[in-house]
Amino acid sequence: MATHEEQFRRAITESTFRSCQLFIGVAPADLAAIAAFAIPKHLAKGEYLFHEGGPSEGFYIVQRGAINVHRVNPAGKEQVIHVFYPVESFAEATLAVNEGYPADARATEASTVLLVPKAEFIDLLRKRPELALRMLGSMSQHLRVLVGLLDDLTLKDAETRLANWLLKQCPRPLPTGPTVIQLDRTKRVLAAEMGTSSETLSRSLAKFRDQNLLRVKGRTITLTKPRELQSLLQRNLGEL
Repeated sequence: MATHEEQFRRAITESTFRSCQLFIGVAPADLAAIAAFAIPKHLAKGEYLFHEGGPSEGFYIVQRGAINVHRVNPAGKEQVIHVFYPVESFAEATLAVNEGYPADARATEASTVLLVPKAEFIDLLRKRPELALRMLGSMSQHLRVLVGLLDDLTLKDAETRLANWLLKQCPRPLPTGPTVIQLDRTKRVLAAEMGTSSETLSRSLAKFRDQNLLRVKGRTITLTKPRELQSLLQRNLGEL
């Protein structure tokens, strides 16, 4: 019989699964079955979860903290693919291949992830084909993230990429007045996602600040004139 502590851990695990987009609508009995074989992994800040080419143990769901998934080019430069936060899943694509993980994954802060082991989950998929359809949906979401990243990296300079990123965080239609953006990552991580350095990002932010387009206080960015920033982006892209 499970102890109260084990029951509590199982309940927290099931709650994480229920909140994950991948498992929305999945029957409680199936969630309980997955929670029964899920393995929690605790990572210190900077600790690697896996490396590119390493054998796939399964896929992961972030329970707390943040996981930076990235690749390192031959010159040693790191390109962030995506930073995953609580109840987000990643590495599902490795369920269907034998090549191992296609990138590195590192905790950007003290984190806990739930490993859903490959063999056990594939056995469950054979019994629950509707879960396989949900996996396809999740992988298509990750593909959209990668396509968006590719689009952003083709923009001509860091300033243009920053303007593009800031405007993507704004509500639509674009407001005429000030808009507050609360960063959910460090500026260093944001710079890496944009394929630039934190120093270049800081210079771009300072330039926009000097143009009275924004204010920065800690992790809070206030776009004072979002429509003027949009016009600047359009000019840089040659759309005007």
